[in-house]
Amino acid sequence: MRSILTVAALAVALAGTGLAQKGEVYQVGNGVKSPMLTKEVKPIYTEGAKARGVRGSVELLAVVLPDGTVGDDVTITKSLDEELDQQAIKAVKQWTFKPGTKDDKPVAVQVNIELTFTLK
Repeated sequence: MRSILTVAALAVALAGTGLAQKGEVYQVGNGVKSPMLTKEVKPIYTEGAKARGVRGSVELLAVVLPDGTVGDDVTITKSLDEELDQQAIKAVKQWTFKPGTKDDKPVAVQVNIELTFTLK
């Protein structure tokens, strides 16, 4: 059985506000521009998940920091499978972005990310 991983990564929809690692976290709108993905690392589709025939989407909430990296606090908002959830978090933490901006200055922006795992 051949497996293909489909990453619906740029369901990078923006969500809520709150506090991040250092400073305020913004949402897109009202002068805040969305971060743009520049480096994507695909998650590993584990052998255990393949053997169990697990397929579907993992949804995560993350903060893109002013330097374009993903903050440490990545949260699963829709779980698929414990192994794949952890692989999704591990991959997203390696992503980089052109940071979101407010008044033409880089700011922390909260994003929703959806990763889709498909077996073919």
